Amino acid sequence: MIEARAYARVGLLGNPSDGYFGKTIAFVFQNFRARVLLRPSSRIEIRPSKEDSPVWDSLDEMRCVTRWRGYYGGIRIIQALVIRFTDYCLEKGITLADHNFTIEYESNIPQRLGLGGSSAIITATLRVLMKHFEIDIPLPMQANLVLETETEELGVTAGLQDRVAQAYEGLVFMDFDKKRMESDGYGRYEKLDPGLLPNVYVAYRSSMSEGTEVFHNNIRARYQSGETVVVEAMQAWAEMAEQGRKALVDGDMERLTCLINANFDLRSRIYRISPGNEEMIRVARQAGATAKFAGSGGAIVGTYNDDNHLQALTAELAEIGVVVIKPVVR
Repeated sequence: MIEARAYARVGLLGNPSDGYFGKTIAFVFQNFRARVLLRPSSRIEIRPSKEDSPVWDSLDEMRCVTRWRGYYGGIRIIQALVIRFTDYCLEKGITLADHNFTIEYESNIPQRLGLGGSSAIITATLRVLMKHFEIDIPLPMQANLVLETETEELGVTAGLQDRVAQAYEGLVFMDFDKKRMESDGYGRYEKLDPGLLPNVYVAYRSSMSEGTEVFHNNIRARYQSGETVVVEAMQAWAEMAEQGRKALVDGDMERLTCLINANFDLRSRIYRISPGNEEMIRVARQAGATAKFAGSGGAIVGTYNDDNHLQALTAELAEIGVVVIKPVVR
């Protein structure tokens, strides 16, 4: 039996510029994880988890589960990764042994809240396949394979940030410079010491679940058409990530906290933000914390002063149905 895990991801600075040759800082945290098991078998089988079950006890349960999990479970994304993995091996001239397998998975990452739940399942699946077939794929290419699984196999709009962070783990600075991406096929990725992070929290509300593909509306079309305000925003987010990296290394927490708030403030001028998402940001900031989206909406990340401040923040956000956690970053 082979087991692999991948963890939830938070975009700290720079997102959503990762899909537009920008720069970002992200971290994975181990409070939530996807877990994949693989064992040899006579046939190839992907076993459903509870997320894939088409059986509910009532209409209310069906509605709640669908709003929380979405319309798809993990089988389709695991199947897509297996196909992408075999295509990669064919392209590289790697002969795969005739070793069939059964894959099982489970995940407790809150879905459709911009925490990288789908890419975590794919990343963990890629890890068990590499172990099963005894194949070593470089980390940058692992991230590319996970992204291609979602964009090319499943038609989901996505960027590399989640996949790079989950491949490298910990705290990662990413530079998706266009020339380098076009020449090498991947960007410059730098692991940073998680100990550089200030006090950070993550908060989420499942009722905000709407999925990345819904949230990203028409930004890509506006970018590709050269709309000035969108192009300049992507450049500004990239610069925020660069400045954030320097602030982390220099221990300049005042500068870092200003950048976190500025990241969301710019986003709110470019994107259409739902009232529920705006409320989370507003309440967190009224409680004295910084706040921005952790991903594409539904979850937020920010900084706080001390444990007393975290308790007060937790209480304020609980009043609007938002859960606050202290992320474990290693």
